[in-house]
Parts: sequence; C-alpha cells; structure tokens
Amino acid sequence: MKRYAVPVALLALLTACSGGTNTGGSGGSSQTLTLASVDQGSVEDVVAAFEKANPGVDVRYTTSGADQYQQQIRTQLSSGIAPDVMSVWPGNGNPAATHVLAGPGYLRDLSDRPWAAKLPAPIKSVAQDDGKTYTAIFGQNGIGAIYNQQALDKAGLTPPDTWTGLLAFCRAAQAKGTPAFALGLQDNWVTQLVQYALVATTVYGPDRAFDQKMQAGQATFAASPWTTAVDKYVTMQKTGCFQKNPLGTSYEASQQLAATGKTLGLVQGNWVIALLKGKNPQGTFTFTALPATDDPEQTLVPAAAGAGYGVNAKTKHEQLALKFVDFVMSPEGMNLFTAKQGSLPTLPGTGNKADPALAELATYIRTGRTVPFMDQLWPDAKVQQTMLSGLQEIFSGQSTPARLLKEMDDDYRAAR
Repeated sequence: MKRYAVPVALLALLTACSGGTNTGGSGGSSQTLTLASVDQGSVEDVVAAFEKANPGVDVRYTTSGADQYQQQIRTQLSSGIAPDVMSVWPGNGNPAATHVLAGPGYLRDLSDRPWAAKLPAPIKSVAQDDGKTYTAIFGQNGIGAIYNQQALDKAGLTPPDTWTGLLAFCRAAQAKGTPAFALGLQDNWVTQLVQYALVATTVYGPDRAFDQKMQAGQATFAASPWTTAVDKYVTMQKTGCFQKNPLGTSYEASQQLAATGKTLGLVQGNWVIALLKGKNPQGTFTFTALPATDDPEQTLVPAAAGAGYGVNAKTKHEQLALKFVDFVMSPEGMNLFTAKQGSLPTLPGTGNKADPALAELATYIRTGRTVPFMDQLWPDAKVQQTMLSGLQEIFSGQSTPARLLKEMDDDYRAAR
C-alpha cells in the first residue's frame, strides 16, 4: 500500500481499515503490523527493509511531529486504539517516555530480547523501568549547531568555539543578511534545544553531580547556573542569532530555512541532518558543539539515547511486533536508522561507518565530554512541559527566566 506522513490522529482510522477479523488498536490480519513513529525521513527505509525480509508482511505506519505524537499516544493507549509498535523516548522526560508508559502497563517487557542485555549501561538505564527493559533504543544523539557548509562559505564565516565568538558570529551573519540560526518555536518541543546545549556547559561543566544533588533536594534550578543558561539564550535572541519571529516559525519551516541557506544553520539534534539533506540533497551539513563559555576545553555536549520503539502490551500481533523491534536492533536495522538520521548506533559491532558530519559529536562521546539530555533524569514529564511553555512565554514577553525556573522547581519538588 502507499504510505504517507500523516498525523497520529488518523491512526485510529488506519487501524480500523486494516482488514482482518481482529478488533482494537492493533487489529488487522496476522501479517499486518501497525506502527506510529516520529522518525520522519528514516523509518521509511527500515519499514521497506523489514517487509522485504518478511514477505507477506504489511507495515501500516504513520509519522508525525513529537508535539502532536506525545499529546495523543497516551490517549490512544488508554482507549485501546494504539498501534502494535510505537515510538518511545528514554527516561522520564515527556508523556511518551519509558517510565511514563511502562508504569501503567502500556508497554510489553522486552527484557527477553537478545539485544536487551547488550545495551551499554547508560543506555540501559533509560530504556528500563523498575529493572525491566521496555524500549528498543537504536541510536545515540547529540544537540548542537548544525551548519549548512555552503551557506557558511558564501558568508565567509566559520563556526565559533567560544561564547564571545558565537555572539560575534551572530552579529556578522546578521550584517550579511543571513541570520545564524533558524529557530522553530511554533513547535514547543524545539524551545528546549538551545537551552539544553547551553546548560550542558554552564551547569554540568562545573558540577557533573548536579542531577544527583537535585534528586537529593540539595540543588535547585533557580539557584544554579541554569539561570546563566537561560540568560544566554535570551542574549542570543537579543543579539540577532535567530531569524525574525521564531514563535511564528514551525520546525518544518526552520528546516527549510537552514537547508536552503536562508540561515547558516540551526541548533537541533543530529537527527535533523537527514531531513536537511532531503530538502537539499546537494547540501553539506555538519554538527558542531554550541559554545557557552570562552574556554573551548570546557564545552560539553548534550548527548544521550534517542527515541526508540516499544511494543503495545495489548497488541494482538505480539510475535510480529517483537520481530520488528528485533529488526530495528539488528545491525541492518540500526545502520539504516543511524545512516539516515546521522546518529550513532547504541550497540557495538554493527559495522557502522559514521557520517563525516558527526565527526565532532563522535569525538565528544568517545572522550566523555557529554551529559544526558536533562529531562531524562527528571522525576516526571511535567517539569519539561513547564519549561517548554515557559520558554515560549519568555520569547513572547509573557514571562521571565526567574519565573520559569521557580515554576520548574515547584514541579520538580512536587514530583520528587
């Protein structure tokens, strides 16, 4: 059948039309698998390879943006209309994260899969809930500045490696009529990316134990260098680092700006590289750490397990669903995903040859100069949601950094 990138809201319609005698969210014939994914631009090749390896299997899938997906998947699970397999984030940071979905029993335990015991300890810790593995995490991702090399060459600029250099870079780019970074804050999940890139260095550079201190009630957002990071984010906006009207720019539109050289790049996860190449196949895109101090040796990068896949605990097609997640975690599946997304595989021995665009990210990971995505270690998803909406409000002039961090502290304490 033909496949389209359609909203998750249409998933119920697709599953209802999948044929067969089974009913519910994972209905359809025994050879039909339903899948909801946020891996736009990469899951398509994985699905095609899986179907080729399993003649007679038909994978009916939808892809959608993270905001829309996270808002709806929990409702679909509780209503019995969720797909057989679905995107699941590591840890506990959003409504579709491992702890959030595994706790109520929505996900099938994957601890018995052959790949589960092979996950590296940092990956395993965020793929599990209560000691059981629920998420097939295939890739490691980082957040940084993704540059359009052709746009940089045209502007005669090079990526900065200091905070002072970053602001000078933004001013120089603005003077040439090409803003440094596209920022799509219309999709509120995007608000966190610049923030996380700055927090990695300003907060965790001086104190790698910050998360443990937060969990023990010995530290807060408001009385920590989180204040420095938010102030630097606002400074970037005031300096002209972003295009006009970030709040009116979607994630999709920000990709278009960076891919076509309307900006010199964007601050995003490395997963965006595949999407940029799709919009500009002749373009060259490179991942670089976003500096937050004037000492390049202090710079750290947020790098952690990316979104993976979980199996609906109530699927009627358990064996087919397990076969799919096993394929995702096989060398073929992992290499297809990571090659398309510009990410790095979670398991060794895949024969993966990293995209040259990721050379700097790979070096940061190899040398231990990374920290987890901040939300993965927070006590529940509400802290992140407060941060996302609060950052939008700061950009619209409706809130302040002090108010935002106080609200995050309140939510963190309430959930701890």
